[in-house]
Amino acid sequence: MDKTRLQNGLTSFWKDRWMYLLLLPGIVYYVLFAYKPMWGVFFAFQNYSVSKGFTGSPWVGFEHFHRFFTSLWFGRLFRNTIVLALLNLVFFFPAPIILALLLNEVRNHVFKRAVQSLTYLPHFLSWVVIVSIFQNLLTLEGGVINEFLKNTGHSPVPFLQIPGWFRPLVLLEILWKEIGWGTIIFLAALASIDVSLYEAAIVDGASHWDRLWHITLPSIKPTIIVMLILRLGSFMNTGFEQIYLMTNSMNRDVAEVFDTYVYRVGVQDGQFSYSTAVGLFKSVIGLALILISDRLAKKVGEDGIL
Repeated sequence: MDKTRLQNGLTSFWKDRWMYLLLLPGIVYYVLFAYKPMWGVFFAFQNYSVSKGFTGSPWVGFEHFHRFFTSLWFGRLFRNTIVLALLNLVFFFPAPIILALLLNEVRNHVFKRAVQSLTYLPHFLSWVVIVSIFQNLLTLEGGVINEFLKNTGHSPVPFLQIPGWFRPLVLLEILWKEIGWGTIIFLAALASIDVSLYEAAIVDGASHWDRLWHITLPSIKPTIIVMLILRLGSFMNTGFEQIYLMTNSMNRDVAEVFDTYVYRVGVQDGQFSYSTAVGLFKSVIGLALILISDRLAKKVGEDGIL
C-alpha cells in the first residue's frame, strides 16, 4: 500500500514537474531570506559579540526585553508606532477600495485606463524620490507651497520642522504612492461579480446605491477581509525608509518608531542583541494580530487565511 502510494506520488510529481520548477525560485527566496534569518532571533537572548560568535556569546535570557520595557523609549516608540499604524488603517486601507469602486463605475475605458496608469505610477518610485518631491514642495526656501503663501500675503510655514505636520505628511505620501497599486486586487474582485445580479436588481427597481450596498460590497467582502487580515499582520510596520527620511531633530519625538529605533541602536550603535529583542517584540505583536483577526473573521462566517 505504501509502495503504491509512493509510486502515485512520484508519478504526480513528474507530471507537474514544470509547475514545481516555477515554484523553485520563490521557495529558494523564502528559505534564504525569510526562514534562514529567523535563527537570528536567538540573539535577543544573548549578549551577542561578533568576535565570540553565536556559540561563544553568553546567554542572558529576557534581560534585553526587561531593559526595553523599562526604558523611557518604550512608551514613546509604542505610542508613535500605534498612532501611525492606526492612521494607515483608518485612512489608507479604505482608500483603494473607494477608488476601485469609483473606477468600476467609469464607462469611458480610455479615461479609466488613464486614471489607473496615473495612480499606479508613483508605486514604482522609491521612497527617496517621493520624500524628495515633498521636501522640495514644502521647504521654506524655494518650496512651491511656501512661495505661494508668500505671494498671497501669508507667512511661510516650516511644514517639515513642525511635529504636528509629520503624521499628516507621512499619510499623504503613502496615499499618493500606494493608492493606485492597492486598487488592483479590488478591481479584480469587482470584475468577477456576475453581471446578471445587477441586471436582476435593475429589473426589481433597485437604485444605484442599493446595487452598491447589496451586491457590490457583499461580493467583495471576502477579499476585503483577507486584505484587512494581511494589513493587520503588518500593522506595526510603519515603513522604515519613509520614516527615516522624514525624521529630523525637530520632529523626532513624534517620528521615532520601532523600525527606526532598531536601525539606530542596532546598526549605528552596534547593540545587536538589544535591537533584535525590540524587533522580536514587534514581530510577536504582528503575529498576534494576524491570529486574532483571523479568528474573528471565522467567527463572523468568513474563511480567513489560516
